[in-house]
Amino acid sequence: MSIWEETQDSSPFSAGYWRAAAADFRKPRVLAFAALMIAACVALSYIPSIPIGDGGVRVTWGFLARSLCGLVGGPVTALVFGFAEDTISFFIHPTGAYFPGYALTTMLGTMIYALFLYRTKVTVVRIFWAKLCTNALNVVLGSLWSAILYSKGYLYYMTTSLVKNVVMLPVQTAMLCFLLAALLPILGRMGFVPGGQRLRFYR
Repeated sequence: MSIWEETQDSSPFSAGYWRAAAADFRKPRVLAFAALMIAACVALSYIPSIPIGDGGVRVTWGFLARSLCGLVGGPVTALVFGFAEDTISFFIHPTGAYFPGYALTTMLGTMIYALFLYRTKVTVVRIFWAKLCTNALNVVLGSLWSAILYSKGYLYYMTTSLVKNVVMLPVQTAMLCFLLAALLPILGRMGFVPGGQRLRFYR
């Protein structure tokens, strides 16, 4: 049975959109999908990252599962997912002390994917803007958390993070486009997105 109801609004600026997002958060199929994406994030964390050049830029994989959760579950599910995923991932694979700022970044980043991809036609342009916003979020908040936790100032971490995220933007956009081009028809047949949904360029 499909979770999609085409009569509901698709704009984040409408009350109906948020009612639909809250309703989807209560659906067992959506929660099961979100739990699967948490498991995927944990599994993907064990796949070695791929370096690009000599500047410390590395291709990682977790954003793929986060974007799928935002696409299917919507912004309400995304916020809960982000907190749960970051916390569970830390306790399964801890690196240093737990810091809640990183959970906030994950929550907001997953919500951004939802705001661009949930209950709407998925296009390359929307994927690009979603990645641009999440990468900007990583620069702004990630640099703040590093400045709080470590010895160097905010501008140092912001400059380093900005370079990495600018380099990664086209790479991650392409990765996400290939993933969604392959999965949208499958998700449509499963009833998680509108039937016949496919990746478009701009509309």
